[in-house]
Amino acid sequence: MSHSGDMDDSISFTLSDGADVLASILAPLGFESFAPETDDDTIMLAYVKKEISDYNATVTAADSLANMTGCVKAIIISTENIEGQDWNEEWEKHYFQPIVVAGRCVIHSSFHKDYPICPLDITIDPKMAFGTGHHATTSLMAKFLLDTDLKGKSVIDMGTGTGLLAIIAAMRGASPVTAIEIDPAAKDNAVENVALNGHNEINVILGDVSALENIAPADFFLANINRNVILADIPLYASRLKQDGLMALSGFYQEDIDMLLEAAANLGLHEHGREVSDTGWSSLILKR
Repeated sequence: MSHSGDMDDSISFTLSDGADVLASILAPLGFESFAPETDDDTIMLAYVKKEISDYNATVTAADSLANMTGCVKAIIISTENIEGQDWNEEWEKHYFQPIVVAGRCVIHSSFHKDYPICPLDITIDPKMAFGTGHHATTSLMAKFLLDTDLKGKSVIDMGTGTGLLAIIAAMRGASPVTAIEIDPAAKDNAVENVALNGHNEINVILGDVSALENIAPADFFLANINRNVILADIPLYASRLKQDGLMALSGFYQEDIDMLLEAAANLGLHEHGREVSDTGWSSLILKR
């Protein structure tokens, strides 16, 4: 989103790998935009409004990534107050590249002209909302949807971000599909992406977990968020899952699975499947 006239803190990270992982870690701290340094593509710039920036929390987040073997070899953190501009446009031009998921689904932006041909062709103009398919958690969730018979099944996508997962579900025949997003700018972006892909029947709702109270239970419940949010909100998630329905969760590491399973078991949900990426990010499928 454009920050007209705002003064932002810019935190730059020297990266060897894992920029998308770092973006997912910083987003909950209020960081809205990410772009490579123009003259050095090993440096990622992360932008947050000055009034909500927390330097210590940012250092802690960066350290957590540095501890992940092979992701980051060096981190340099610096801050600078800068005039606002359209950081989205820069990010889209330089960072978001077309991606193919499981050889069956290509995800690209509207400005991409050269990308692979796949049975499912999805256009996502991210505007910095999370969920382009590049992060392991998003691709794990996308693969689950591609491997599952969704025709005529109802789907709730909690924390939809760009709307990608909801769009995949609709393209694979799910109906109705409801997408919920707490951030107003991300919700607007999801609406735009839904329209770009010709699936205006997807109901995109602005709200937090309390929005579920007005939604009928679904055959499939999706939540690609993070461990702490899932642990706090899973009772409401479970209340909106039909008997014999499946809940697909991601946004956490392999070592978090046991505590998630414990919380799920107390709600009558049991493991139906799991996947772990080579970086340790995981997805968990639960069945009622």
